[in-house]
Amino acid sequence: MKSITMLKLLAPACLLALAGCSVLAGGDRQSTTIYAPQVRVQADPSWPQVNWQLAIAKPSAARLIDSPRINVRPTPGELEVYRGATWSQPATDILEDTVLRGFEDSGRIDAVARIATGIRSDYKLTTDLRRFESDYRGGELPSATIELNAKLIYSLDQRVVAARTFIVAEPATSTDIGSVASAFETALDKTATELIGWTLLNGQRDAAQQRPGGK
Repeated sequence: MKSITMLKLLAPACLLALAGCSVLAGGDRQSTTIYAPQVRVQADPSWPQVNWQLAIAKPSAARLIDSPRINVRPTPGELEVYRGATWSQPATDILEDTVLRGFEDSGRIDAVARIATGIRSDYKLTTDLRRFESDYRGGELPSATIELNAKLIYSLDQRVVAARTFIVAEPATSTDIGSVASAFETALDKTATELIGWTLLNGQRDAAQQRPGGK
């Protein structure tokens, strides 16, 4: 039978079921399932309405992370990839798209765009994606783990307004790659929500300090 590539969104009815060590890279060739996370960040009522513009830089990452392969860490010192499954695009692109869409959909900011568009921004957001992997952490079930460092920079003088490392670990309900992909969708939502709220709050606080009287 010929190998067939299938595009599947992260919905319970269409998740690929591959269990245990059989999902790791290696072995015979097989069909590949492509997972495309679909995340819609919900604006938090506590987020401020801001009147400044933001440019989002493309996330940086190590080569092993900046890839469409789905990484898995069976043990602390070992990093492998799931066999027969990939992301629809590299992890950095998934993160960038999710965060940009979250800002746009929030309605809390005057203008936001990728830095490559040349937008004249008041602030820019840079991120370093350190981990984007399924991590067993010595247990029987893996967790979708995302770790990134973020810096909010004032564009005029390149001053770092705020910096923070975000870590989210969302447990999967089973070892199936479909369950892992679903956990990544939730982890992405949580990471983007925290990052967007943090950016708006710190940018607004800094912008207020630059106004006459600090108001």
